[in-house]
Amino acid sequence: MKRSLSLVCLLASGLGTGAVAQAAPAAGPDPTPASTAPIAITGATKIAVINFQQAVGQTNEFQRDLADLRKKYEPREQALQQQNQQIDALKKQLQDAGTTLSGTDRDARLRTIDEKTKSLQRAAEDLRNDEQSDGQETFQQIGQKVFEVMSGYAQQQGFSLVLDASQQNSGVLWLTPGSDITKAVVEAYNTKSGIAAPSAMPSAPAPQRPAGSATHSSH
Repeated sequence: MKRSLSLVCLLASGLGTGAVAQAAPAAGPDPTPASTAPIAITGATKIAVINFQQAVGQTNEFQRDLADLRKKYEPREQALQQQNQQIDALKKQLQDAGTTLSGTDRDARLRTIDEKTKSLQRAAEDLRNDEQSDGQETFQQIGQKVFEVMSGYAQQQGFSLVLDASQQNSGVLWLTPGSDITKAVVEAYNTKSGIAAPSAMPSAPAPQRPAGSATHSSH
């Protein structure tokens, strides 16, 4: 089984400006994100929109730290692959044996396969939880700094309101290209951090279930 830390998994954690703003230093009289506060729009209100999750994920710092996390968990992912291959081999041996095995021997082999499958599933679940925990922590840490850069940029550009389009209830249905500050904030953050873009970011394959899940309903 091949599992890899995926950007989609990390950014689907539900973290956005709402969660990040709670831990971020105050950038003005009221750092509460617009998506969680009442919105009073007047003719003089200059509104910006940002896809905050996308902005964090596109920063060079996040891309670098994500690559580091992938390297950190690669040995455990490879170990799971090996366990999965062992289970497949045992199943094939059992299938090839056919009716030549006694009932006792067949039951013993089935128990071994079942135990190894459950062990693999537990290990895969532990890995997923550890990956998600580290990924969310990384997102939160970088997200706080992106929030500060976003706040400063919005003030410099004279925006009175910034909506987070990555939130489910953002209320953003349509916007002009000039209102989307996602790219500008990413560029401003990369310049401030001084971190170069990674030379190559491997694409994350879709998570696959262990082979044992074909005979067991659990993951």
